[in-house]
Amino acid sequence: MKYFQEHDNLLEATFEFQDFQKALDFVNIVWNIAQISNHHPDILIHEYKNVTIRTTTHDADNTVTKKDYAIAKLIEASYKK
Repeated sequence: MKYFQEHDNLLEATFEFQDFQKALDFVNIVWNIAQISNHHPDILIHEYKNVTIRTTTHDADNTVTKKDYAIAKLIEASYKK
């Protein structure tokens, strides 16, 4: 399933979990993906169980590039409610 949508020169998706712990576990998975990819998205935990992720390529004048689509695909593949 595709969660990320492109708008305003970024890709953004919100993921919902059962509780705060599962949301935080997902953030740690995203951190690992970001470290391996050397591409670091903005991550926001809100309403205790939702995680919003935004990615853009800063060194490409804050536009969406292949790097963003690649990390988005990895993040989506790791999402389990």
